[in-house]
Amino acid sequence: QIIVCDGNFHGRTTTIISFSNDENARKNFGPYTAGFISIPYDDIDALEKAVNSSKNIAGFLVEPIQGEAGVYTPSDDFIKKAKAICEANNVLFIADEVQTGIARTGSLLAVCGNCSCESKCEKQETFTQPDILILGKALSGGAYPVSAVLANDSIMNVIKPGQHGSTFGGNPVAAAVAMAALEVVSEESLSQNARKLGKIFREELGKFIETSNIATLVRGKGLLNAVVINDTEESDTAWNICVRLAENGLLAKPTHGNIIRFAPPLVINEEQLRDCVSIIITTLKEFEK
Repeated sequence: QIIVCDGNFHGRTTTIISFSNDENARKNFGPYTAGFISIPYDDIDALEKAVNSSKNIAGFLVEPIQGEAGVYTPSDDFIKKAKAICEANNVLFIADEVQTGIARTGSLLAVCGNCSCESKCEKQETFTQPDILILGKALSGGAYPVSAVLANDSIMNVIKPGQHGSTFGGNPVAAAVAMAALEVVSEESLSQNARKLGKIFREELGKFIETSNIATLVRGKGLLNAVVINDTEESDTAWNICVRLAENGLLAKPTHGNIIRFAPPLVINEEQLRDCVSIIITTLKEFEK
């Protein structure tokens, strides 16, 4: 069995949607795959209880930050404590960093925690080593479909040659694109850029929210952030705001009816970011109650 978290989003294939809480992705797409236990996100006690509930627990699959759930950022020690529980019980700690990985959260990986690395990944004390790491999206710089599952030999060699594969797995064009993208991330200090500009983004929107009646919260890490709208999950307010944002020159994505996600390009500069903040605030003011 594999432990997962409520509010998860790991993809849209049949096995993945089998343990999804999002009925938009799950409903009518069965039959579903068994073998998963779902627990509340950011709940160490629930994880420990689930791990000890059976001798058949093989892994814990988790997003270091839940992007699709509305950029739900857990407590600072959640990931490190979760890994410790997994390690103590011979359970694989699997980090899904498809959305959070490659500089998005102000660190090379979100499992790096609140690091202060400057020129390269230093694996500081805040770093947590996953047993299995899942990457995608930014791994190619947005130029090509590239994803990866990384683990050490003792895990990878469980699968023998010919047992499992994919049509385009390991193709040289994808590998070359990923290598070039990673060079840009390093040479242009995009982790540090995300760390710096994300802080400005949250500070500036936080000031606006203090006196706003349309937005209640800004949260996130690095350049992965969300604004919570003062309405219900069933409302279309966030969607309507995103439509107006597009008309005003900025693209953003609503989620759960009352949350708007903001994930600008990692190469954005401070002037551009402040322009974005200005557009967001101007647009939100149009919806003040």
